[in-house]
Amino acid sequence: MRIVRRVVAVSAMVASAGALTVGLFTLTVLYHVYFGREDLPDLGSFARFELPTIGRVADVNGEPLIELAREHRLLARYDDIPPIVRSAILATEDNRFFSHNGIDYGSIPRVLMRVRMGTLLARLFRNPLDESDSPAIFPQGGSTITQQLVRGYFLKGMTTGENSRTLRGIGWLTRAVSYVLGARNANMIARKAEETRLSLWIEQDMRRRLGSKRRAKEEILARYASFVYMGHGQYGFASAAEHYFGRPLSTFTADDADKAAVLAGIPKSPRDNAPSAKNSARIVRRRNQTLALMAAGDFISREQETAARGRALSIVAHPASTPPFQSSAVVGHVLEELAASYPSLGVEDLLQGRIQVDSTVDARVQRMANEALRHGLERYEQRHPAARGLTQGSVIVLKNRDGSVLAEVGGRQMYQGRETSYSDFNRVTKSFRQPGSAMKPIVYLAAFIYGDFTLETLVPDDPISVPDGASGVLKWIANYDGRFKGLIPVRTALAESRNAVAIWITQQVGINSVLRTARVLGVQTRLQPFATTALGASEMSLLELATAYRTLASGILAQPYIIRRVAGASGGLTPGAPRIQGPVTFDTWTLALVQEGLRGVVRMPTGTAHALDARAFPIPVMGKTGTTNDFRDALFVGSTYGADGITVAVRIGFDDNRSLGSRETGGRVALPVFRELMLNVYGEGIVGPAPAFPAQMEGRITRYLDDAARPLVADPVLVAAGPARRPTVPAELEWLLNHATITPTSLLMPLNSIKTP
Repeated sequence: MRIVRRVVAVSAMVASAGALTVGLFTLTVLYHVYFGREDLPDLGSFARFELPTIGRVADVNGEPLIELAREHRLLARYDDIPPIVRSAILATEDNRFFSHNGIDYGSIPRVLMRVRMGTLLARLFRNPLDESDSPAIFPQGGSTITQQLVRGYFLKGMTTGENSRTLRGIGWLTRAVSYVLGARNANMIARKAEETRLSLWIEQDMRRRLGSKRRAKEEILARYASFVYMGHGQYGFASAAEHYFGRPLSTFTADDADKAAVLAGIPKSPRDNAPSAKNSARIVRRRNQTLALMAAGDFISREQETAARGRALSIVAHPASTPPFQSSAVVGHVLEELAASYPSLGVEDLLQGRIQVDSTVDARVQRMANEALRHGLERYEQRHPAARGLTQGSVIVLKNRDGSVLAEVGGRQMYQGRETSYSDFNRVTKSFRQPGSAMKPIVYLAAFIYGDFTLETLVPDDPISVPDGASGVLKWIANYDGRFKGLIPVRTALAESRNAVAIWITQQVGINSVLRTARVLGVQTRLQPFATTALGASEMSLLELATAYRTLASGILAQPYIIRRVAGASGGLTPGAPRIQGPVTFDTWTLALVQEGLRGVVRMPTGTAHALDARAFPIPVMGKTGTTNDFRDALFVGSTYGADGITVAVRIGFDDNRSLGSRETGGRVALPVFRELMLNVYGEGIVGPAPAFPAQMEGRITRYLDDAARPLVADPVLVAAGPARRPTVPAELEWLLNHATITPTSLLMPLNSIKTP
């Protein structure tokens, strides 16, 4: 009996201490709610209506390339919310919203009636050694629209952690209350107190900012309607209206009371109340409950309620998955440039919808680039079925005038069974591979700048050896056709991509001259100071290679860029920065030489890009093929002429650097992709008419072709004596004097090695 009396006495003391603790805690909470104004959050973004929304990357014509968001949301201003939708929200969530000051004191008795008194008593008289926690004592519900908005906008972290058995608050009173009521209930009380305090303060502050209670209420309601989660990844009533009903929210009228009721019923439990074909009966039941509340609150008439109840639930059917616009490399490039060029902004600003990015990309060109690469890979894989789905490629399209990116494909869109994402490897900007013979125009430009060379200079296409990299072991250079032609003009050597000539020229002007020329043209990657760099043995990105050709075509120095401007949520604009550095540092005559040489690659019958000659291809272009050792990569880079033209670079190969196969050259694998893309871009008139090459340049090539095709004149004496024979030295000397630039080197060449082209 004595033990019983002691237990009762101890229990009474615990109960008294618990009651005292709860009383002190209550007074502290009341003071904090109504008088405490310390540690208030920044209301600036809330007042400016900067709720998280969708970040968009758009093309040059405003077409969205991708929408990035942590939450899919459309903002709705108060006037954008139709009266029928406002009525449904108020009837369901807070029918006294426009009369209270953030807290609906009239609902407090109803909430208190739902307090779990049994659980409360159990907590007060529990065994002090019992470390378990009990269910929540205080019920959910009874929150005003302002409180719900505060809970989601300002107290998301606090709300998420309140069900934890770890005490979230600090201070001895909070710990004491948790001892009496449990950590979960103490957390809930702390969160509710903060929610109440912020609701009162926000309504006061918004009223001060806007000048009236009515205006403050309207703005708070608009923020709630834009912020609340509506199920299936949608945030806000505007986004939900389009998602579920396929209509803008602003089009809802009084005849859409049924749809408004469906939307208003979602926020209480989005998982259960969001419409779908699987739960139509439950959704109709919830809709009818909302309609009854609307009628009871005189928001709609009984006749409107009856008519709305009689309508069938009609929601938009959504496909399982909608293929995204294929621009993953573009988006990845945008995010890289955003981080590098806009230090005050970041990817998070885009994901939160605080900024919108307008890119330089044209979605029409992007689609064409996607298709051209896909077709090119399919053609190759028809020849090599074992490679199906494994071959990779990349394409970049630049405007000649300023280096802006018109399209960018960083790899095949379907790879290893899934769609590519903007976070995947971008083979345009991140893949550093050998350019092969596509490097040679840079070598020839170095010869024009630093050596006494023109397109007519005779150069030796003879066996030649070079030290193999750092090892110093001699390596003999071979041409693709396995033959050597002796002395040939520079234009022929470039058109036919003669390896031996490129090495010989590099030896004449020095490898450092070639490296300097590459840097001037826009190649930023450090190239190796070995002679084999002239044949494309050093690695660079496809974007750098395209930039070099763009500079050759336009004569304008500029680094590529992809962001045209950045728009902030407040409407401010941050223009993009075209990185134009001005004209090239060498004279225009030198530039014209390399342009004419690259045009000859197309026009000369023996040129590696002759498939693009005017007889088969209506667009005047210049360009160069590239094939790396063992046919590992196939490239083609080409341009239309001048500042008004464009440059396209294509590379195809395997990621593991295996061979594409014998005779799978740049002209066979990559050039058809270039051809299809150019035909489509200019065929649709997207970048205007194709610029013509200067008439004088075309005329010089024509005269050269005519002279090379004209039969040599036979000696009359020999004709009279018998059948005409092809003369040897005299006619060749005549051609040499008329067409070649005689240099000290060429004078030392044996006469019998001189051959006409």
